Amino acid sequence: MVSKPRTMPLGTRNIVGAKVERIRKQKHIKQKDFVAILQSKGMDICDTSMSRLEGQNRLVQDFEVPILAEALGVSIEWLLSREGE
Repeated sequence: MVSKPRTMPLGTRNIVGAKVERIRKQKHIKQKDFVAILQSKGMDICDTSMSRLEGQNRLVQDFEVPILAEALGVSIEWLLSREGE
């Protein structure tokens, strides 16, 4: 199944979103499945918010960063760094 192309340009609201999307896709995890993983870890997020986060149009809350990092199997430091952009 081919994903829908992004209709809005990337935003500038976070530095985490592009990394989250890239790693999620590398691990072949569908966005809706990733949302379910995050919800099971206590992160209150819906499909629309996840799309906005990955599109860098939604702010990432500080308490969400460790959950995102754990779910993706990456370090918090890497997720917040400009490394790999």
